[in-house]
Amino acid sequence: MILIKRRPDYIGAIASTLCLLHCIATPLIFIVQAGSLNCCGSPPTWWKLIDVLFVVISFFAIYNSTRTTSNKLMKVSLWLSWFLLFFIIINEKIAWLPLNESLIYFPAIILTVLHLYNRKHYQTNRT
Repeated sequence: MILIKRRPDYIGAIASTLCLLHCIATPLIFIVQAGSLNCCGSPPTWWKLIDVLFVVISFFAIYNSTRTTSNKLMKVSLWLSWFLLFFIIINEKIAWLPLNESLIYFPAIILTVLHLYNRKHYQTNRT
């Protein structure tokens, strides 16, 4: 938790990138499982819950980034991207709307870019 408070943009960028890699790897795992005779048809529960972990980590990273950023538009952009990512993940689990699962790539990429951009251009002193 201390690391998230001291370096929220780095942690947020890492969490967003790992989330993106997780989303890319899931279809590949399904392809590999489809070729195996002893596959189970769905990923293990721990694999499906990793995205929730990434959303929680990114929430705290964004919370701490928006507390110290000097740009109001950056604050709004970070939170909008996070809420979009959160909505897509929850929608994937509950199936409110029939959305294409590849939509999750956009907020994950946007969050990574925003965290890195915020770190470089709008960071104020962190304690």
